[in-house]
Amino acid sequence: MSNVTELELRRDAILQEMRTIRAMKRGTINEQFLKVYQRGIKSSVARGPYFVFSRYEAKAGKTKSRRLTSVEELEQMRKDIAAYQGWVALCREFEELTERLGELERSVPEHEAKKKRRR
Repeated sequence: MSNVTELELRRDAILQEMRTIRAMKRGTINEQFLKVYQRGIKSSVARGPYFVFSRYEAKAGKTKSRRLTSVEELEQMRKDIAAYQGWVALCREFEELTERLGELERSVPEHEAKKKRRR
């Protein structure tokens, strides 16, 4: 894709794809297992998995986590995280295309770049 028109069309398509994203979440889903001691048993028993949504909050300087309590909540969170990852990929592609577009528009064609000599 080196043609300016092709690059502009792809950039417009990326923006349209971004507009279709209705919900997204930045973060990860982790599985958590808890060690539980029961009466009469000396070793612990692992309970789980429990699913936990976590993400880093820059303002607070901490990682915030919360347990996902239902299957529906887990599935929705997975969709939202996948939407965010798709959005990030679209942003990267948009960035690369814009960079190439700028290079193409600033480059001088070869036939104009050659200086004419005086005789």
